[in-house]
Amino acid sequence: MSEDRFHRFLQQRIGLDVESVGAAMIERALRQRSGALQARDLDDYWLHLQQSAAEQQALIEAVIVPETWFFRYPESFAALANLARKRQGELAGRRPLRILSLPCSTGEEPYSIAMALLDSGLAVGSFSVEAMDISPLSIAKAQQAVYGRNSFRGSDLAFRERHFSATEEGYRLGEHVREQVRLQVGNVLDPALAAREGLYDFVFCRNLLIYFDVPTQQRVFEVLKRLMHASGVLFIGPAEGSLLARLGMRPLGIAQSFAYVRYSPPSVAAAPVSSAPAKPAPTRMTAPLAPAPRPLRSARALPVVDAPVTSPAPAGEAALLAQITRQANAGESRDAQASCLRYLQQFPPHAQVYYWLGLLSDTQGEATQAIAHYRKALYLQPQHPEALMHLATLLAAQGDTVGARRLQDRAARAGREPER
Repeated sequence: MSEDRFHRFLQQRIGLDVESVGAAMIERALRQRSGALQARDLDDYWLHLQQSAAEQQALIEAVIVPETWFFRYPESFAALANLARKRQGELAGRRPLRILSLPCSTGEEPYSIAMALLDSGLAVGSFSVEAMDISPLSIAKAQQAVYGRNSFRGSDLAFRERHFSATEEGYRLGEHVREQVRLQVGNVLDPALAAREGLYDFVFCRNLLIYFDVPTQQRVFEVLKRLMHASGVLFIGPAEGSLLARLGMRPLGIAQSFAYVRYSPPSVAAAPVSSAPAKPAPTRMTAPLAPAPRPLRSARALPVVDAPVTSPAPAGEAALLAQITRQANAGESRDAQASCLRYLQQFPPHAQVYYWLGLLSDTQGEATQAIAHYRKALYLQPQHPEALMHLATLLAAQGDTVGARRLQDRAARAGREPER
């Protein structure tokens, strides 16, 4: 196909897996840029592209569609504030905290980081946020720091009153926040980033890895790991946890924070010798889980597996769902799985319970079982966003890029529905 060369160009320049965004999006971008240059056909446009660095960037801009808003995944910012205060105590004033936001899009994420830290009591100048994005247009918008209604979502907008002023163009961010953030154009695959090894206490890189093929995911992950301080924390998107678990990271266990640290296996030589039989270590989860939604009732009973009852069942359906959430977020995987199975014995099938079972199986490397659980969750709740994204990640890892992209599209539509 004549488009293949453009696919290779985008993969080489920005690491984009075309299947992750869909060939149709690339075709639209090519039509748009060919029309702008009045190219006769794709061959003519290819010549323009090869001869112009500006046009290469314009094509990248046409492909990238930023979707972001202030305090997206609010639990991540609450976790950051608590972790930052602890890290600041460890540094004892030797240097400011260093945070990286990459990709930063039009600035909502790095500015949210700065607002969260200021609101938690950190002083101006006690931290710095470096924000990087491959798109000069996005960086230019971030530098203007004027935002419309679409950047403010959700019911808690008190931060807007504290940090913004209303203008005719929109809401302008205060200088006290802007001066904490340094914006720059950059690419996560730029070799120059190697000079920043071990520099950052916290790195935000969310919803980026899912758009790369597996080799590029591994390359990017190695870059991110090198950028982090040895005790640093990496914040990712909800659908990227299973990937990091396979690449040597473990979750902090803070609910819905999607925060990960390096995993260091315990040293066998350093372990004390004991004649007592060793207790199995609890299995840690790859991603904190969402609070249980209102149960979904169904008259259709699905087959379940008998689970050992290790403690009396809580009184009531909601109490058992809450117990599953606590166990899962605490990393008590065995107990969480037993509670899920006990729930399915006692109550009608529930999409969130099957999602938990899928995620727990996923973290243990049981991909086939995880896929089966995710599919059951989607049978009960077809637009369950987390099940859609995690199942897409597993399918992509197995080479089913068409199926994975179809699920990603469904998840994107599910995510936009509440916003409308």
